[in-house]
Amino acid sequence: MDGVLVHEEVPIPGAQEFIEALQRSGLGFMVLTNNSIFTPRDLRARLLGSGIDVPESAIWTSALATAQFLHDQRPGGSAYVVGETGLTTAMHDAGYVMTDRDPDYVVLGETRTYSFEAITRAIRLIDGGARFIATNPDPSGPSQDGKLPATGAVASLITTATGRAPYYVGKPNSLMMRSALNRIDAHSETTVMVGDRMDTDIIAGLEAGLRTVLVTSGSTPPEQVGTFPYRPTEVYESVADLVDLVEEWAQAAPRETHDPDGQ
Repeated sequence: MDGVLVHEEVPIPGAQEFIEALQRSGLGFMVLTNNSIFTPRDLRARLLGSGIDVPESAIWTSALATAQFLHDQRPGGSAYVVGETGLTTAMHDAGYVMTDRDPDYVVLGETRTYSFEAITRAIRLIDGGARFIATNPDPSGPSQDGKLPATGAVASLITTATGRAPYYVGKPNSLMMRSALNRIDAHSETTVMVGDRMDTDIIAGLEAGLRTVLVTSGSTPPEQVGTFPYRPTEVYESVADLVDLVEEWAQAAPRETHDPDGQ
């Protein structure tokens, strides 16, 4: 989302045209974000405010991926959650109980107001045996006033205090990619990952077996692409360059055939 469709809340030229082309094509797609602060409904409203119309059902966040992962691992479990509505809502919807009394997990997400008291409680619960999960490893995030500490930075603080590293669910973990693929019933060999960060988006796509497209409208500038030990399948300036490619992707997509005899 960030760096591909918008900068903060400023739309990137061509973003709405790209989404419209995807919708016309009939191709399944998901918009991914490591940001766990907002619910899909919140993000849809924020994108609409930027002139980009993405259905709520087509938004997949690290909070949703984390809640799905925990439901699959330990259905009906309990967690002490440090985060905002996007994460707590996802955890509740997955059937989890929020508690600070002997929880199965401590789950760390992103918030603009990290509480020293909450971090201290998380440290003590992890020392007491709670398993440590974090929504994503991003060390910092943007704001209008400059860089902000994000989930990865706070996770490092907790790890230093406890000696316990978290399991990160969000990008670049390919687990988030595969959960998104499952949401649209897609297969890695016929799916393209479009992202703006070599160290999260592109490596996540590669490790999930997808073709990858880097757009240089976000975090990774063109001159840095060659410094990484892996490469994307293609590199473009922005999603504006992909609008005409959507029709080609649609024509190349495998089509299901219906056999009335069931053979």
